[in-house]
Amino acid sequence: MGIMTNWPVAELNSVQRLRALAAGVSGAIVLERVVDAGVDDVWAILADFEHGFTMVQPDMRSVEIEARDGDSVTLVARSHYGMRARLRGIARPGYCWLQSRFLVIAMAAAPEPGGGTRVALTGGVRVPGRAAIVPVGVRRELRVSLDRLEGLLGT
Repeated sequence: MGIMTNWPVAELNSVQRLRALAAGVSGAIVLERVVDAGVDDVWAILADFEHGFTMVQPDMRSVEIEARDGDSVTLVARSHYGMRARLRGIARPGYCWLQSRFLVIAMAAAPEPGGGTRVALTGGVRVPGRAAIVPVGVRRELRVSLDRLEGLLGT
């Protein structure tokens, strides 16, 4: 039997990839917004974990990069409430998915046809051992994050 070589190929941009992964997490809410800035400018803030990221995320007081190996990253985050989380995940241009035992944070950015950048965020308190997020307050926090991002971009 020969190898099939004519299978269709579907390519997803970063925002579509985030939507697809979040769809498999019970309680996950994805909030999106088109901002009037280029992808590189948006991602420069979001991927600057120790500075820009903490200014966008409402609950983050500080973030320290503990390890980075290619796309794999480990961060130690501290909240304004004194809690600490070791977040592990993937961070590549335009896409990041991080999780700890009790927390999920994911973000993506992709060029929007017609101009600007579509930014997508999801996250929340994770239910250990399950693909689930407690959705309480998540929508408000994601909206605050997008507002802060726009403020940092000057849009």
